[in-house]
Amino acid sequence: MVARTTAGGYVVLTYKFGKEGKRWTAYCEELGTATFGRSLPEAQRRLEEAVALHLNTLEGVGERERFFKTHGIGFHATKPKNVKVSVLLNDMSFIQSHVERIPEYSLN
Repeated sequence: MVARTTAGGYVVLTYKFGKEGKRWTAYCEELGTATFGRSLPEAQRRLEEAVALHLNTLEGVGERERFFKTHGIGFHATKPKNVKVSVLLNDMSFIQSHVERIPEYSLN
């Protein structure tokens, strides 16, 4: 049996961060992935891990292309340039763009 390979590339995602009490919340708009942390850096790290897991799971079950199309997520063969955007909403929340690398994946 020949393994099928899906191409790698990049997606641009929107991350939202907000402070609620003593914790920072973190949310990826396109994927609906959410987490929290005691500090902003912890929330950012945990969101990046959760997003990577979500994307890997989509690829592992063969749903990446359908999910991206359904949710309007653009797929780029090369890394998009100049997409680093950060918008401060108030003292306790902001939005930033995030470019996520999607590795090439082999299906057996």
